[in-house]
Amino acid sequence: MSARDAIASFIDRAPRLQPGHVWLAGAGPGDPGMVTLDVVAALSQAEVVVHDALIDARVLELAAGAELVDMGKRGGRPSPAQEEINARLIALARAGRRVVRLKGGDPFIFGRGGEEALALALAGIPFRVLPGLTSALGALAATGIPATMRGINHAVTFATGHAVGTDDDLDWAALARTGQPIVIYMGMRNLEAIAAALAAGGLPGDTPAAVIASATTGAERTVVATLATIHAEVARQGIGAPALIVVGHIVEMREKLGHDRLEGGR
Repeated sequence: MSARDAIASFIDRAPRLQPGHVWLAGAGPGDPGMVTLDVVAALSQAEVVVHDALIDARVLELAAGAELVDMGKRGGRPSPAQEEINARLIALARAGRRVVRLKGGDPFIFGRGGEEALALALAGIPFRVLPGLTSALGALAATGIPATMRGINHAVTFATGHAVGTDDDLDWAALARTGQPIVIYMGMRNLEAIAAALAAGGLPGDTPAAVIASATTGAERTVVATLATIHAEVARQGIGAPALIVVGHIVEMREKLGHDRLEGGR
């Protein structure tokens, strides 16, 4: 059996998406090649796909014939409230539609998938969660930065940077004291403040740092600097959101691995 036939057979034997059910699916970091076969099978059965704003058009093509509903959230732009998204999913399910809620990365990693799953559970809507490759791991691997490296780190922290300066803000000083790499989602608007908070917590200014934009896609861009200079370097190169911020000595591995000289390096 060829690989193509094996994949087709897998999709044919995959669980069936029933009318009135919602599947919360992760589309991975961007490149369609990182979408799981479970998600491909789900999209092939969907009648409605409620998707994030940044899902690659080639991924949406896997849902041929389905109604596409863009309910994506974009920082700093008019976006649907989470309650509106939850209500839309519930209404579609109650109308007997086969629904896939397609989210970038993994639904349960800073994707509000847990909130949507809870809303569905409270409404009595049957649902299933299809994991996806979270954007942080995909971005690090794609840019030649190992998430863990013996002799460098024993842990890695995933954090969100959108709440800087609010009552929900993280204890950045505590994160700095761990000495372990930090990967920050949704932090570009607060990059300068995050860097300052980590420095105030004792993280040296020469700690390697990187910003990865549009990871795994043809538009991918990576800026490497230090904690003290990353904000200025990102501004100089015109890198904007959405992007991931990486702070820690794992960033040094990009140069050591010669990523930019390898086939497929961006």
